[in-house]
Amino acid sequence: MAGPRGESLATAYDLLMFDLDGVVYVDGHAVPHAAESIAGARSGGAHIAFITNNASRTPQQVADHLAELGIQAAPGDVVTSSQAAARLLANEHGAGAPIAVLGADGLSTALREAGLDPVEVGDPRAVAIVSGYAPEMRWRVIMRAATLIRNGLPWVVTNTDETLPTDDGPAPGHGLLVRLISDFAEIRPQVAGKPQRPLLDETRLRVEGEHPLMVGDRLDTDISGAHEAGVDSLLVMTGVSSLTDLVAARPDQRPTWIGHDLTALGRAGCTAEQSDGVWRAGPWTARLEGGRLIVEGSGSGEGDLDLWWMGVAAAAWAHLDASGSPADTSGLTVPARAAAAG
Repeated sequence: MAGPRGESLATAYDLLMFDLDGVVYVDGHAVPHAAESIAGARSGGAHIAFITNNASRTPQQVADHLAELGIQAAPGDVVTSSQAAARLLANEHGAGAPIAVLGADGLSTALREAGLDPVEVGDPRAVAIVSGYAPEMRWRVIMRAATLIRNGLPWVVTNTDETLPTDDGPAPGHGLLVRLISDFAEIRPQVAGKPQRPLLDETRLRVEGEHPLMVGDRLDTDISGAHEAGVDSLLVMTGVSSLTDLVAARPDQRPTWIGHDLTALGRAGCTAEQSDGVWRAGPWTARLEGGRLIVEGSGSGEGDLDLWWMGVAAAAWAHLDASGSPADTSGLTVPARAAAAG
């Protein structure tokens, strides 16, 4: 995996598309090093977009929250799955179409901005229904929506994320509701958010940049979505994806780059090279013995943690492709960041 001409990732790509939950913040609190890493990328000339499958908030609300965390953001820098869903519905049903909303204010606002008419679930005028993350949604509304979908009302969803990161660990996401309604109605919806490509396409329509990099924490949405859209990706290990998830990643869920956190943007893409069954990445070597992944070396300097992840991933994916089984990582411990770096 060769680095992009020795440049930092932030300068090798002219559009950085940041997922929010698990990358920029977790449970509303800033991820360490996120603010300064994003500011550094912006000062280097990269165009910045904040994209999210979370459909509950408007771009203005997201931008205000980012500002509270010390991250410069205008509403135009924020692209949501609600906006992508609204474009799909507008293209399908035309301006002014009444759309039933099973979701929060962010979804209704996106529909209005796209020239659509958001209406309540059960309104007989509705030509389609759209659903998104809405933690305050009442069960009786969900039941009625499910029945209408089963009876044939076209259905678009903002995302199918089954979990979302919180300070207490992963929590249930909108994807579980989608699965529930899908099983009941025996219908599969059209999906606007990652890993489907409408959200990334919407971002490229709204934010300038010809050579984008998707930055995310989820293999099943962020990284898979980058593959779907044909763009490079950076996986950061600050959200829901774990070591176990990483070593078991299918080819369409494997990132171009891996960073311990967003400080990876300030460095060239890390490399891992193989020789005689041993993968070398900076101060680390990784190999398989009887299906068990063994990593040796030491390093807590700038970029060494990124290299640890890249070496582990390269060795584990080679083993997975050859054997069909994920590597045993039970003996591995992720190295700690040097105290001087926080």
